[in-house]
Amino acid sequence: MSTAYRAKDLGLLGCHVCGMVSRSPGREEGLRCPQCHSALHSRIPNSLARTWALLLTAMILYIPANLLPMMETTYLGETTTDTIISGVLLFIEEGDWLVAGIIFGASIMIPILKMASLLYLLVSVHKRCVVRRRHRALLYRVTELIGRWSMVDVFVVGLLTALVHMGLISNIYPGMGILAFAGVVVLTMLAALSFDSRLIWDFTSD
Repeated sequence: MSTAYRAKDLGLLGCHVCGMVSRSPGREEGLRCPQCHSALHSRIPNSLARTWALLLTAMILYIPANLLPMMETTYLGETTTDTIISGVLLFIEEGDWLVAGIIFGASIMIPILKMASLLYLLVSVHKRCVVRRRHRALLYRVTELIGRWSMVDVFVVGLLTALVHMGLISNIYPGMGILAFAGVVVLTMLAALSFDSRLIWDFTSD
């Protein structure tokens, strides 16, 4: 059975900013990347605490993001509001299954799956789990990659708000839910960036 070595075991440090790998002289205090001059650390300081704080805040914001209206539509003096769920149901009723599926996936499934994935990764690191580390590392990469696509809903509301201004006939305004939802997306993206995936490999089975 081959022995796997970490960069930390070999005295190597990777820059969090530019990715350049440098050799450690045995201490980390005051070390700087020779290329971009950023501080060097074998592990991101306070990574777990920051990730927990960002993730829990995103989970709290996800509740008003789904309950508050995403946008308010005024048509001939009558105002209607739409949440994420009501918007999906509206497109289904009109037969636009593709649009409904895109909104459901980007605004409901992706945020939930991303928060669940980050929660699983955090708990597994706290429990010093040593099984399926390759799968968890892959899960982290996928989670970090797809999280930004949840912004599709925010862009759509912003675009409609900018385009639909017809005076007394029809107007579209962003609702409070869009602010909460944008906060969820941004916070989960920051949580993924603050989580140091190298922590997955820090524990042995002994």
